[in-house]
Amino acid sequence: MPNSKAVEVRHLTVRFGDFEAVRDVSFSVSRGEIFGFLGANGAGKTTTIRVLCGLLLPSEGEVWVAGENFSDTTSSEASLRLKEKVGYMSQKFTLYNDLSVEENLVFAAALRRVDSQRFLARKKQLLDFVEFDRDTRILVRDLPGGLKQQVSLAAALLHEPEVVFLDEPTAGVTPAARARFWALIRQVAASGKTVFVTTHYMDEAEQCGRVALMRAGQLIALDGPAELKRTTFPHGLLELDPLSETARTTAAKLQGSEHFSLFEPYGMRYHAELKNPAAWETLRVSLEAEFRVKAVPPTLEDVFIRLVEGATR
Repeated sequence: MPNSKAVEVRHLTVRFGDFEAVRDVSFSVSRGEIFGFLGANGAGKTTTIRVLCGLLLPSEGEVWVAGENFSDTTSSEASLRLKEKVGYMSQKFTLYNDLSVEENLVFAAALRRVDSQRFLARKKQLLDFVEFDRDTRILVRDLPGGLKQQVSLAAALLHEPEVVFLDEPTAGVTPAARARFWALIRQVAASGKTVFVTTHYMDEAEQCGRVALMRAGQLIALDGPAELKRTTFPHGLLELDPLSETARTTAAKLQGSEHFSLFEPYGMRYHAELKNPAAWETLRVSLEAEFRVKAVPPTLEDVFIRLVEGATR
C-alpha cells in the first residue's frame, strides 16, 4: 500500500451464505482525509466498516488499513495489530450509560492496552481537546447528547489510532451539537489522522473531502461533493415553489411526467430536472402559472436521491 494511503480496498466481496453483502468494491483513502461513506440502510456500509476494523474477514479481495494487509487468510495476530491502529465511534454502543465518564475512559483504555501513565496524560489532553467541562464522575446517562459525543470521541482517540471510523456519530443530537462535533472532526483530520465517517445528514457529507455512495452492496460513485453534483446534474436543477395548494396536486402528476428525469419534494418546494432542457420554453408558461420557478444548483441530497434511491423507486 502506498505510504500516502491510510486505507486501500481492492475487489472486496463479503458473503453470508449465498447472500453478497458487499460485491467487488475497490477504493482508497488518503492519510488526513475526511472520507464520507453514504448509502441507504442495507447498502453494505456497516459490513465494509466491520472488515476495515478487523472484525470481519473478506470473502474475496484484499484490504490495507494503517499499513496492515489482510484477506480471507489473515491471522488473528494481524487483526489484533489492526485494532490497535483504528478507533471506532458510533451514536450507539460506544459508551456504557451506567458507568461514569471516568469509568468509561478507563475501560476503553484497558481494551486498547493503554498503560496507566499514558492514560492519565491522554485523558487530560483529550478532554481538553473536546472541551469537556463536567466532573468525570458523572454517569454517562446523565449527559446531554452533545457531551456524550465529546466523551465518545475522546474514548475512540485514547490509543492514538491512525484511522478513526465514525458510524453515524451525530444521529439524534441538536444542530448546534452536530456543528460543534464537526469542528472537532476537522481538527482530528488536521492532526494527520484519517476520518472515515458514515452519516445520513447531507450537510455533514458536504464537509467531507470525498464521498463514496453504496447501493445494494456495490460502490456506485466516488468523488468530491462538488464533482458529484456537477457530474450527476450537468444542467443544474429547477426549484418549483407552489403558489397554491392546487399546485401540489399538479406536482404529484409531474412526478411521473415524461418531461422530467427527476421531480422530488425538497422541503416545501420541489427540485426537478428536465429530460430535454431545450423543452423548457414550451413548459415555462404552464409551470409559472402555478409555481415560482428558478434555476438552482443541485445539492448532495439531490445526488443521493438520484443515484442511491432512484433505482429502487
